[in-house]
Amino acid sequence: MIGIIDYGMGNLRSVHKAFLHLGFEAEIIKLPEELIKCDKIVLPGVGAFGDAIKTLKSSGMDEAIKSSTKKGTFFLGICLGMQLAFEESYEGGRFEGLSLMPGSITRLEPLDKTYKIPHMGWNSLIIRKRDPLFKSLSQAPFMYFDHAYCLKTDSDIASADCEYGEVFQAAAQSENIFATQFHPEKSGEEGLKILDAFGRLT
Repeated sequence: MIGIIDYGMGNLRSVHKAFLHLGFEAEIIKLPEELIKCDKIVLPGVGAFGDAIKTLKSSGMDEAIKSSTKKGTFFLGICLGMQLAFEESYEGGRFEGLSLMPGSITRLEPLDKTYKIPHMGWNSLIIRKRDPLFKSLSQAPFMYFDHAYCLKTDSDIASADCEYGEVFQAAAQSENIFATQFHPEKSGEEGLKILDAFGRLT
């Protein structure tokens, strides 16, 4: 069962509907103890990193996520949910993340200043690792983005890049942990292929 975490800062309804449309059993999860029944968990999110991690910690959901993923539960972070999966963010200060993967979240600063921030709209991916989530995608699939901060990591975990005035890391994966800066649930048929691949992981 796929558990979609509700911590008050996500577009979880569209994510939930997407998984149901694909034929998967999915529920919206509000309590940490509910993660026990999930073999896959999704952390969506829109908003500020500091507020989000504070909410996760106050509810105990942060430790529940860490415990579940250490046991092998598949995890997918989307947009803010991706950023929360890493060690730290510098959005409005410095905040510690869930540390599911190594890396920092820093402001997106295109070298070409004609590019507007936040980055909103459709951009193509430069895929680094097709297996397992991107194996059915076209050569340079377009995905929908809405963000002002992005991943910076020296680790070989980036699975896709995107170019928006500069090249930034748009997706990452490490064992059972996956994350996308873009919104697969808002990215048409190509995005649904990613969610379908995640739902089929065993």
